[in-house]
Amino acid sequence: MAGAYDDRDGKIWLNGELVEWRDANIHILSHALHYASSVFEGERAYGGRIFKSHEHSERLHASARMIDFEIPWSVDEIEEAKQAVLEVNGLSDAYVRAVAWRGAGEDMGVASARNPVRLAIAAWEWGNYYGDAKYEGAKLDISKWKRPSPETIPSHAKAAGLYMICTMSKHAAEAKGCSDALMMDYRGYVAEATGANIFFVKDGEVHTPKPDCFLDGITRQTVIGMLKDRQIKVHERHILPEELADFEQCWLTGTAAEVTPVGQIGDWKFKVGDLTREVVESYEKLVRE
Repeated sequence: MAGAYDDRDGKIWLNGELVEWRDANIHILSHALHYASSVFEGERAYGGRIFKSHEHSERLHASARMIDFEIPWSVDEIEEAKQAVLEVNGLSDAYVRAVAWRGAGEDMGVASARNPVRLAIAAWEWGNYYGDAKYEGAKLDISKWKRPSPETIPSHAKAAGLYMICTMSKHAAEAKGCSDALMMDYRGYVAEATGANIFFVKDGEVHTPKPDCFLDGITRQTVIGMLKDRQIKVHERHILPEELADFEQCWLTGTAAEVTPVGQIGDWKFKVGDLTREVVESYEKLVRE
């Protein structure tokens, strides 16, 4: 499948039924378009099976509740819809996007309690999120934007509005020839990339930022579990930017990113070392079991 995302063949699940891809539209006065009242999930299917599918559907519901709405389809109904989308489009290895939002209704101000909640699920073929960086090591810029305090936003929701500064950060990074950007948090600690969590290696042990003001990714949790199963020490802690000079290896994790090695962040450089490659290979094996 190729071309603009609004002009493709196939079907999208929209509000309880499969519709033609080009007909999966919403009204221009949908509340989410104006006020970011939207949550989503990014998932990957391998061999026709969505990895951690149920966890993603549960998180979609949790994110909706965090931004004050309820999705009128159950987790099990979402699971059935995702599988139907894969099957009707003949997809085996694919990226799956579920998105829920406040639609057009009686309200068109900040308040939107009377507006209906909508849900859509689409899937398409999508290769390596970072292209050749998957093998060579991604190059990251350092963003000027910081992940905000959890007192200012629902930081553990996968909500559309939280990605505004991520989009700006990634655009700035790409303009410099980088794959992505590393973001600090409101206190100045290392946080995450624009759409992926980050890990570092030093003396055979792994260090990763404590997710107290950003999303604790499902892939992040999976990789931590893999490392602990191998008896590798994992430190979930606050990391200062100056510590990057002492780390030897680095990688990113995320559903789209999977496990992607990092070769450089700003002026700091890292080896794509043995542990990084082992984690990449182990994760690729796990998702296809």
